[in-house]
Amino acid sequence: MQTNIDTAKQIAAKLLEIDAVALRPDAPFTWTSGMKSPIYCDNRLTMSYPEVRRLICLSFAALIKERYPETEVIAGTATAGIPHAAWAAEQLNLPMIYVRSKPKGHGKGNQIEGRLEPGAKVVVIEDLISTGGSSIEAARAVKEAGGNVLGVLAIFSYQFPQAEQAFAEAGFPFETLSNYTTLLEVAQEKGAIRPEQLEALHAWRKNPAAYKG
Repeated sequence: MQTNIDTAKQIAAKLLEIDAVALRPDAPFTWTSGMKSPIYCDNRLTMSYPEVRRLICLSFAALIKERYPETEVIAGTATAGIPHAAWAAEQLNLPMIYVRSKPKGHGKGNQIEGRLEPGAKVVVIEDLISTGGSSIEAARAVKEAGGNVLGVLAIFSYQFPQAEQAFAEAGFPFETLSNYTTLLEVAQEKGAIRPEQLEALHAWRKNPAAYKG
C-alpha cells in the first residue's frame, strides 16, 4: 500500500531530482546479489537535502497520525531507517528506538537500542522495501522484545509481489510513501524514460530474476 497519490508523486519527483533513485533501463545496474536491475535506489542521499528530508518526515508523521494515531514509539531500522525515524519521532514528540540487523556481539548484546516498554505500540520506519525480508525481521525483533507492532512504513517500495506476500504471511501491515509504479509515471512525465522502455521496466518488477536488460 502507499500514501495518497499527490504525496507519492511529489516524493518520487524529489528522489529522481536528487538522484536517490536512478533509472537505467538500457544499461542495467548489477545488485550485490548479481541480479540485473534497471533501477538503483539510495535513499541515504535524502539526508543531504533538507527540503527532501523534511518532506519525507512530514509525510511519515501525517501517515502515522492518520493510520496509527495510537502509536507510542517510533522504531528505525539500522542503518538507513534511523535518521528518518528520528526526524519523525521528533515531529510527533514520541520516543524512538532503533533495531539492529542482529544483536551486538559485545556488552549487553542488544538488538534494540533505546527503551521499549512491554506492550508499547510501535511503528517501524524503513527507507526501502525490496523483498521485505529485513523489514520483517526488524518488526519481529520488536515483537519478540515485547512491542506491539502496528505497521511498517517505508519511503519507497519496488512493489515486488513476493514482498506483499511476505508481509501478509508475517502478519505486519506495511505502507510506503511512494513506489515503483508512481516513479515510472513521474519519470515518463519528466522525459526521463521513453514510452518504449515502459514495458521492460514493468516486466522487471513482475519478474526481476528474469530481467536481462
